[in-house]
Amino acid sequence: MTPFSSASAPSALTDVVTVRLSGDDLKLISNHFEDKSPQEVLRWAIERFTPDIALACSLGSDDMALVDMLSKIAPKTRVFYLDTGVLFKETYDLRDEVIRRYGITPIQLLPDLTLEEQAAAHGANLWERDPDLCCNIRKVQPLVRFLSGLQAWITGIRRDQTPARANSGLVEFDKKFQLVKINPLAKWTDAMVWDYLEKNNVPYNPLHKQGYPSIGCLPCTTQVKPGEDPRSGRWKGFKKDECGLHCGATCPILPEGATAAAPSEQATK
Repeated sequence: MTPFSSASAPSALTDVVTVRLSGDDLKLISNHFEDKSPQEVLRWAIERFTPDIALACSLGSDDMALVDMLSKIAPKTRVFYLDTGVLFKETYDLRDEVIRRYGITPIQLLPDLTLEEQAAAHGANLWERDPDLCCNIRKVQPLVRFLSGLQAWITGIRRDQTPARANSGLVEFDKKFQLVKINPLAKWTDAMVWDYLEKNNVPYNPLHKQGYPSIGCLPCTTQVKPGEDPRSGRWKGFKKDECGLHCGATCPILPEGATAAAPSEQATK
């Protein structure tokens, strides 16, 4: 059976429900959606993978657009966020607004180690010395555990964000986490995201309007000056622009409790 029987009939993509999709199938499906809207990608993914699918929500502008889209397409779809314990207050406030506005409670994924336990095991403020290891403990490992029970996950990554994301498919196989990855906004630009947010009155983190185009953990996120790379405020002083969730084999999963073999090299000041 082919992934879909007609390139002009998106609903036929659901014919593959009982069939495991190969890498070639996913490429074919992704190519099919190149001239379709993010909502069409989402509808197919929900029909194909429910209940074993969830949206990863960082509460950034891209993910807020997807939260709004999903609320209109499949409001019962699971939404989760990685709570590192060091997010901005504004991020937690936006999470609470999502609960009020959309009637959903995002699933909180926590690291195995509290900040105090991490400090006891690896020293205080690990992010200042080895941000790769810190991201692995507080983001990657909780995500590994959660995704192990799913067939697919939805993300808000876009091709124009980082070199590692430039070739992202709308639908692809995530070799790092071993499941299907849905990137409905892959071909969108930042301007298109903000146009959607404004037209649909979608809540967003106020830090975006204060020089923070990309928002992560408080200790590792700084303001970006006009004209600078939007992600240059992440992990300032390190040659690092990914936390480890969307960089494939270039940043492999570290064993739990391990010391990073090759932490991000600190940039020359």
